[in-house]
Amino acid sequence: MIQRIQTVWLFLASATVFALFLFPYLQYSDIGGVGKALKVTGIYHGLEGQSIREEFFILQTIVTVLLGLFPLFIIFKFRNRKQQVQLIILEIVLLLLFGVWLYVTASTALTEARQFLSARNVGVGFFLLPICIIFLLMAIGGIRKDEKLIKSADRLR
Repeated sequence: MIQRIQTVWLFLASATVFALFLFPYLQYSDIGGVGKALKVTGIYHGLEGQSIREEFFILQTIVTVLLGLFPLFIIFKFRNRKQQVQLIILEIVLLLLFGVWLYVTASTALTEARQFLSARNVGVGFFLLPICIIFLLMAIGGIRKDEKLIKSADRLR
């Protein structure tokens, strides 16, 4: 069952969460006009073409790694499809809570910079969590198709 389509969707969901390490979810300029970016690993500012970390978010980094590894763990639960669906739903809830946490962090950073959250501040990382949730929902669809296939095969026996 590892070769099923839900494995691809779960792998893509995991890769999408890990992409949060590459892309900032918020970009803004502080009071002095210095460009800053918020990633799950911390607050960065640009200096002479280099990205320098000002503050490190250890807890967000750990949670991001755990949320990225969880879909890979779910792949290996292929023998128990009901538990797989339950774990995917748990992952979706955790991603939503993580998104709220990122929003609060972004709002706090913008309040310190005396700015408001707007479309020009949003980074690529802002869109990665909804994409990950879509991949997880597609994995649930694949699991349900497998369940229907197995039930129909059981009826034929």
